[in-house]
Amino acid sequence: MIEFRWNKIDKKSNTPVIKDVELDELAEMLLKDYKSALLREPRKIKYEHFLESYLGANLEYQHIYYGEDEGQIFGVTAFNEERLKIFDQENLCTRHLTLEKNSVVLDHYVTEEGREGLELFTGLHEGGHLWLHPMVYSEPVEQLSLFSSDTEPIKPVTCCRRSDIESFGRTWKGYRTPEEWREHQADYFASAIAMPKATFVPLVLETLKANGITEGYVIEDAGLKERFFAKEKLTKVIVDAYGVSKSAAYVKLRKFGFIRDTKSLEEENSQFRLF
Repeated sequence: MIEFRWNKIDKKSNTPVIKDVELDELAEMLLKDYKSALLREPRKIKYEHFLESYLGANLEYQHIYYGEDEGQIFGVTAFNEERLKIFDQENLCTRHLTLEKNSVVLDHYVTEEGREGLELFTGLHEGGHLWLHPMVYSEPVEQLSLFSSDTEPIKPVTCCRRSDIESFGRTWKGYRTPEEWREHQADYFASAIAMPKATFVPLVLETLKANGITEGYVIEDAGLKERFFAKEKLTKVIVDAYGVSKSAAYVKLRKFGFIRDTKSLEEENSQFRLF
């Protein structure tokens, strides 16, 4: 495995200061080292193998406990040996599970039938934390503190909730705290690993061309035909090729500018007119 090293770091939180385009480049560097065939043609990555065999994660699945007034937790990454509160369905009670260092735990919810894309993305999201953020969360063994009354501002674990997954399409203005930036980085990492730029861009351009779209993008609110193509047909091509969810495919297409709307296009054109 290629170790993550980055010079631009926020000194207060140890959070990497990294652009999306740089995450694309880093993801392709990892994929080239892990399995270069993933960069030659669109295909679904086996996230379990990538996490365990390449990133060195201890992967397991549990019913992760979350409070009544908290969001559902889809995944957890523990950077040290840690204790995680889970729900024991067999005995109908909660208990604490000891996790090994570098453990990734996915909630059984994401593994249910029909959620294969969400499972893939959540696994890769947690892998993003494991690779990108050990300098943020790793602590001395004696400071284990998950879900305790410890006053440490950053605990040696990430708990990623529903709102953290597949949200990488937000603009930079939507992130205000180091934690929000780290969640974005993990989410964008998942997108870049699942749908690497090297195969994603040619696949989309080929699909657009095959459907008579020569501008390089579709304006989804131009009419019913365009909306159907953007929301259904083009998105399905990505879902079928990479095994991601429809939501993740659509966000990626928007992020890369292959799906646009009239308002954003007009704003973009007005900026060009200023020069």
